[in-house]
Amino acid sequence: MTIKIQRLLDRAKKIAKKGKHEEAQKLYETVLEDSPNNQEAKNALLVLQQNKDQRSPPKAEIQSVIALYSDGQMQEALDAIETLTKDFPKEPLLYNISGACYKAIDQLDDASKSFEKAVTLKPDYAEAQYNLGITLRELGQVDASIKSYENALAIKHAYPNVHNNLGNIFLELSQLEAAVDHFEWAVAYNPEFDKAHNNLGSTLLALGKVDAAVDSYEKALAVNPNYAEAHNNLAIAFSRIGKVDAAVKSFEKALALKPDYAEAHNNLGVTLKELGQLVAAAACYDKALDIKPDYAEAYANLGSVMDRLKRLDEALASYEHAYYLKPEIDFLLGNLLHTKMHLCIWDDLANHLNEFKNKINNGEKVIHPFHVLALIDDPEIQRKTTEIYANDKYPQNHFLPKIERYPKHEKIRIGYFSADFGNHPVSYLTAELYEMHDRERFEIHAFSFGPETETKMTLRIKAGVDHFHDVRRMSYADTAMLARSVEIDIAVDLGGYTANCRTEIFAMSAAPIQISYIGYLGTMAADYMDYLIADRTLIPEKNQKYYSEKIAYLPSYQVNDSKQSLPATVSTRQDVGLPEAGFVFCCFNNTFKFTPTTFDSWGRILEQVDNSVLLIYIKHEPAKTNLTKEIALRGIDPSRLIFAERLPKPEYLARYRVADLFLDTLPYNAGTTASDALRMGLPVLTCIGSSFASRMAASV
Repeated sequence: MTIKIQRLLDRAKKIAKKGKHEEAQKLYETVLEDSPNNQEAKNALLVLQQNKDQRSPPKAEIQSVIALYSDGQMQEALDAIETLTKDFPKEPLLYNISGACYKAIDQLDDASKSFEKAVTLKPDYAEAQYNLGITLRELGQVDASIKSYENALAIKHAYPNVHNNLGNIFLELSQLEAAVDHFEWAVAYNPEFDKAHNNLGSTLLALGKVDAAVDSYEKALAVNPNYAEAHNNLAIAFSRIGKVDAAVKSFEKALALKPDYAEAHNNLGVTLKELGQLVAAAACYDKALDIKPDYAEAYANLGSVMDRLKRLDEALASYEHAYYLKPEIDFLLGNLLHTKMHLCIWDDLANHLNEFKNKINNGEKVIHPFHVLALIDDPEIQRKTTEIYANDKYPQNHFLPKIERYPKHEKIRIGYFSADFGNHPVSYLTAELYEMHDRERFEIHAFSFGPETETKMTLRIKAGVDHFHDVRRMSYADTAMLARSVEIDIAVDLGGYTANCRTEIFAMSAAPIQISYIGYLGTMAADYMDYLIADRTLIPEKNQKYYSEKIAYLPSYQVNDSKQSLPATVSTRQDVGLPEAGFVFCCFNNTFKFTPTTFDSWGRILEQVDNSVLLIYIKHEPAKTNLTKEIALRGIDPSRLIFAERLPKPEYLARYRVADLFLDTLPYNAGTTASDALRMGLPVLTCIGSSFASRMAASV
């Protein structure tokens, strides 16, 4: 070994002891240039490299990188990290920061690689495992994301953010119990974690635990009163239990905090619709769409309100726009087709019905059970449709304790529940029923959740029952508890799945025995409904299998009002716009009951009976236009199709006297209109089908 080499080695040792590792490294490398086999220099370089791998970058340089990241200077931060990793290639913190930088500029693959490098270098690096979990979730690698989060928790179980994120994944996967566990851990470790309280509330709401959900949302708001999303979610929970006034207030708080919150505008619209404030509801949906023009659900809801406002052209346009944006919205396709049926738009109906049958048999949420009654005369399809709807919208609710039969009362207590104790067909049929109960044996209660009215019919019903309960502003649970508090033995639902129904009351069990009658012509497909009243024409014993309820048979199904006097009004053909001579057929059923098959039969009848006309009730001008085209396509002079207008009840009944024969619809028959025609002495010609609704007129 030369003197020069020895001096270089001695100098390198001294410099290395002083911590000047880079200078020492250069000297050792100089030695090896002159003496490639010098083992002392090789060993010293290896030691230096090992020491270098174990060193951390200076704190000042790390802080400088973090500052660049915090200032949004991602590329500058990445450049600085690249320089540092040349000297400190095994520093996991640098890779964790670089992953955060890549994620911030949406380079998720590079972010994932950086976080993976960090956890490879330091397997117990919980924060890097957490960041990797977030990135993998955004990449759609759900299973890998769960694994990273679980790795983080194995290192550090008291990690609220990880529990919250895992809870969100399990909530999206509909693994609700697992989601609840993680959200509960999150708030246990951090009681001030407002987002976790909110997420726990949403999961409990999905489980049907509405009161527990309300508690979680209120805890979130106690931590953060300005949390608009929690106000919105609390309002949704209030809506679920019928506390609509409280829901409105919570939605309004959310919107005061966040005026451009499209979802809250939409949800407020839904609640206002429940309150019957249709114009205000429509304004909410319009506001939501101003903020979020591609908001399919708001279009669908706007369609529903336009339908209720009888603005069917606008309803159809809204439904079609919603379907274009998001065809998979629950029950949207059925609403769209039902609106078309109202307007007598029958294009491609046969194919639509085949599509419905396939989707229903596949368990899809495609159509409301009331709408299917007028389209498909198959009681098995109808039951499946209703089961899908009932399970989705009105599952059994165990909020209240299980109800048992009461000790025998002196009088059996019957409660009739309806939104229609006013000028409505249900009241026209049932008014005398309440009066006719034997008061020695029965005590009669009415529970009204329809609009407040003081019509003659409402006053008559109030006088005809022993107790009239106005429960419009009461929650579903409070209404059910009221019924329990007065120990109603038998609760009778007069609405079923029709407008303004409150099936939630029955889902909580308002009485030990619950019955469906007259408002809805089919099965409720719910275990909490015990009986369905019918007669053997409506439901032959062989068809009982299509109904979830036990069938309580009466000799004749449709109760009616014998006190209803015949109108003094006299109508003439001229008053109604009919020709002076010729046979007059009529049908005053709603147009959604008209099908191409029924209309074909009417066309054939008109063709066979010279000089005859068909008088039909039409609410909507577009339907008149469409039916005029349809009758012409069947080779009939459109002048033989005469459109009847809406009339006050006396004039409406008197109009039956100018007709010669009422032609019924199939598969949804005339009900009240059939009994009106018969009362006025007008014969009814019906075809009997297979389902409840298609055998109604035959029963009458």
